[in-house]
This record gives sequence, structure tokens and C-alpha cells, in this order.
Amino acid sequence: MDEKQGIQKLHKVSLNARSQAMITGVKDVLSFDAGEVLLETEQGILMIRGNELHVNRLTLEKGEVDVDGKIDSLTYSDSNGYGKSGESLISRLFK
Repeated sequence: MDEKQGIQKLHKVSLNARSQAMITGVKDVLSFDAGEVLLETEQGILMIRGNELHVNRLTLEKGEVDVDGKIDSLTYSDSNGYGKSGESLISRLFK
């Protein structure tokens, strides 16, 4: 188990008053706009939905992202096979 932790970055989500999220263990930012932020994390794809969302800090070298705005939901989906099939990301998220 110690070997696995050395390979993977620790994934953590901290949410303050539904207005500020601090996320670690982020591999990539797939997309973002004022209504939705889509992140590839160590634990799968994380979809953050809300209003007036802003990516304030993005440090992919450290795997850290800060998101501000009115956060309505955090949803995970499996990232196994991401980008390997002809299926779009959106269709895989809503299976």
C-alpha cells in the first residue's frame, strides 16, 4: 500500500460554505466555464456544477485546483478507459 501512495498523489476535496473548493490530486482540467468545471483526479472524473464558477488557482505540477463561486454539486464518475474508446466523455458521464 505504501508503494501505491508513492505513485498516486493524495486526493482531497475541501469545501467552504459552498463557495470555495480546494482540490488536490488533480491530474488534468478537462473543461471549465461559469456553470461547470470538469477535472480528472486520482479518484476519477470530478464534475463541479454551480453558478459563476471561477478557477482561481491551477497548479497541475502539484495537482492543486481552487474553484470559487456558488457550488451546487460535486459528482464523481469512473475514469477507467477515459480517452480509449470512441465514446465521448459526456456520454460516459451520463450512463
